Amino acid sequence: MKKSILIFIGVFTLVFNSNAQEGLENILFADLSDANKLTKGYLTPVAEGLIFGMSNSWYHTAKVHKPFGFDISIGGNFSFAGDNQNNFDINSLKLSNKITKNPSTSPTILSKGLAEVNAFEVTIPANSDPNINGGVHPELRRNFTMPDGFGDELPFNSIPTPAVQLSLGLPAKFEATLRFVPKVGGSETKANLFGLGLKKEITDWFGPMDKTPLHISLLGAFTNMTVAHNIKDPNGNDINISNGLAELKLNSYTFQALASLNFPIINLYGGVGYISGSSTLRLGGEYKLQYSDGINNFTRTLNDPLNLDYDTSGFTTTLGARLSLGFFKIYGSYTLQKYNTANLGIAFSFR
Repeated sequence: MKKSILIFIGVFTLVFNSNAQEGLENILFADLSDANKLTKGYLTPVAEGLIFGMSNSWYHTAKVHKPFGFDISIGGNFSFAGDNQNNFDINSLKLSNKITKNPSTSPTILSKGLAEVNAFEVTIPANSDPNINGGVHPELRRNFTMPDGFGDELPFNSIPTPAVQLSLGLPAKFEATLRFVPKVGGSETKANLFGLGLKKEITDWFGPMDKTPLHISLLGAFTNMTVAHNIKDPNGNDINISNGLAELKLNSYTFQALASLNFPIINLYGGVGYISGSSTLRLGGEYKLQYSDGINNFTRTLNDPLNLDYDTSGFTTTLGARLSLGFFKIYGSYTLQKYNTANLGIAFSFR
């Protein structure tokens, strides 16, 4: 549903809002290699959790529609991270020796905790950075603060993803599913989602089983989501931004074997399979960061400073139930996977 994607848009905006006391852009005061590692550690739970969430709720029965029968399903997924995802280990990142002071851990985006103020110190050796005054500069030191966690801003401290889709029965016991959320959001932040799935019922492969309430299918599906945020230039702080853009792109794939027991009112369903996905985060634009040696000010200019890649995969097992009230359905499921996911939705089903 659009509401869940709008919730994520709101959090994404907060993270990249330099008007906040400490936005994610403050990490850019570090060396770029360190900034990429710190940003990746901070955002990993969302980048991975979204992949697992988007791969859920492709079905609420293993039975396919008759040719040109269809249903419209509207639901939401809520993926949960473990307690070990509330903080990330700074020392394991193996930061460069330009980071001369740092805490042992820092909150991730899913944490409800606050980052330690000015906990990081970066030291830039004299004449070492070509992005500062053409490489001619004294030794410079700068403290910066990681962004706080935004777990309190998320429903049930979970990662929400929408599941709005249309399923259409095809000949030969195939069923195609289109998942679509049009571009939503405001003038600063927008997101959209698109996915395709194909289900093949194979109950008749098992002889007389097709005369029972048990149905068996195979499913393959793909989902893509893009979130883009225009970063405002803050007033009165040490970062000046031109054409700032944060863009998160995610792709997820799932292949599952499904089974369901279809009774007139109650339908029990489940699936086992595999999920794989990737995401990229790009921070574009020009960023002018201010440093001082105590006497003179120096500007460090960075262009398109962050480009991160995330990959994750794992097995998935789902159990769910559906209540049928004529063409109106209510369904819910719970999935055991790297980021356990709860799903709830309604459907309007015909044939």
